[in-house]
Amino acid sequence: MSTPLILNEDRLFPVEPSARAVARELYCNIHNLPIISPHGHTDPSWFSGNANFSNPTELLVTPDHYVFRMLYSQGVDLADLGIAGPAGVVKPGVDPREAWRKFANHYWLFRATPSRLWLDYVFKNVFDLQLVLSAETSDLYYDTILECLAQENFKPRQLFDRFNIELLATTESPLDSLQHHRVIAESDWGGRVITAFRPDNVIDPEHAEFNANIDRLEILTGESVASYAGYLNALRNRREFFKQHGATSSDHGHPTPATADLSDQEAAALYVAVRSGNASAAEAELFRAQMLTEMAKMSIDDGLVMQIHPGSFRNHNQSLYEKFGRDKGADIPVKAEFVNNLRPLLSKLGNNKNLEIILFTLDETNYARELAPLVGHYPSLKAGPAWWFHDSPEGMKRFREQMTETAGFYNTVGFNDDTRAFLSIPARHDVARRCDCAFLAGLVASGRLSLEEAHEVALDLTYNLAKKAYHL
Repeated sequence: MSTPLILNEDRLFPVEPSARAVARELYCNIHNLPIISPHGHTDPSWFSGNANFSNPTELLVTPDHYVFRMLYSQGVDLADLGIAGPAGVVKPGVDPREAWRKFANHYWLFRATPSRLWLDYVFKNVFDLQLVLSAETSDLYYDTILECLAQENFKPRQLFDRFNIELLATTESPLDSLQHHRVIAESDWGGRVITAFRPDNVIDPEHAEFNANIDRLEILTGESVASYAGYLNALRNRREFFKQHGATSSDHGHPTPATADLSDQEAAALYVAVRSGNASAAEAELFRAQMLTEMAKMSIDDGLVMQIHPGSFRNHNQSLYEKFGRDKGADIPVKAEFVNNLRPLLSKLGNNKNLEIILFTLDETNYARELAPLVGHYPSLKAGPAWWFHDSPEGMKRFREQMTETAGFYNTVGFNDDTRAFLSIPARHDVARRCDCAFLAGLVASGRLSLEEAHEVALDLTYNLAKKAYHL
C-alpha cells in the first residue's frame, strides 16, 4: 500500500507550542525571500545551454553523492546507477529507468536523513507527487518526472527563476575557460550565475596531475612557471580572469588548515622540490600551507573572499577511486586543528581589514573550542555554516548552539547549500531557514532575545549576511 507524501507545515520547529508559534511567525516573514547561493558545485553548462534535463536518474541520482553513497553502503554497485568512470564511460546497457528502480527500492534507507527532507520537498513542490517514493511508486515517479522534464518550464533557467534564486555561484578550476559563464552573461536571460576560483589542482602537489596542470597554467597565462615568482604571477593572472567573469570568492579544499610564512628563498626552494615530482608528504603539506598564505595576500590585493574548506580525507576508498574517479561519496571527515595551523597566516595578515576569510569545518568538536573564539576575535575571519555531513537539522542546531555564545550571529555568513544537485537548492535553503527560526524561537521563549530582534536576525541569516560576506 502506498503512503501519502505529506510535508508537515511545522516540520523542524520546536515541539513546545509557544516556541513553535514564534518559529512559525519568524518563518512566515522570511521563507519567500530570494535565495542567495554563494557557494556550490552545480554545472554552469545547464544554464548556458538551457537544455531540458534528460531523465530523472541523471538529474536526481547520478550527480548527488549524498544519494549514491547511501546506496553504495547497502551494496548497490555505482555502475548499475549509470555513474561513469574516470574517462566518462558508463557501463553498457544501463537503463536509467532500471537505475531509478534501484533507487526507489532503497528509498527507505533515507528515513530521518537530510537527504529525505530535501528529496521529499523536491518531489512534492517541484513535481507535485502525492505518494512516497517506493518500489510500488517507482514507475509513477519516473514517468511523472520524465514528462515534466520535457516541458519548457522545467528547463534550467526556468527552474532557476521559479526557485526565486537571486544569485548562484558555481566552482571552477583555474584551468577552466569559463565559456559557459560568458554565454550566460551575454544572453538575454536575467539570471545571475557567477564562478568561484578553486585552485586546488594547481596548488596541491599530491594532486595526480599537479605538474601537468601547472604547465597548462603557463600556456593559459603566458607567464613562465619555471620560477616560483612566475608561478605566483600566473595564479594572479587567473584570479583576475575569474574576477572578470563575476567571481567574488576563492575556495580552498585542503586536507588541513595548515598555513606557513616562509621567506621568498625558502618558498622558491620548496617550489622546486614539489615540481620535481619527488616531494615528501611533509613537503607537500608545507607547500599547501604556504599557498594558503599566498592566496590570502592575493585576496588583500584583488578583493576575492577566501573560503577554506579543510578536514576531509578525499577518496578514502581506493578501489572505488580507481574505478570511478574523484567525488564518489568516499570522502571522510577527519580531525581539524585551527588555532596553531592558522597562526602563521593570522600573525602576518589576520589584522588586515581588507582580508576576508570564511572558515568551514567537518570537525564539530572545534566549534566552541577553536572556531568561535577565532572568528569572534580576528576581523579577517568569519565562520561558514554547518557543512556537508553536518548540513542537517541537528548539525545546524549544534552549530548555532556552540558558535553563537562566543561569536554571535554576525561573525557568521548565513547559509550556503554547497550542492551539485540543482533541484535540492530550494529544499536545502528551506531547511536552513526553518532551523534558524527554530533556534531563534528558543531564544525568544527563554527571554534571551526579543521577538523584534529575532525577526531582524532571521532576515540577516537568510539573506543579508551572505550578500555582505560574499560581496554580492
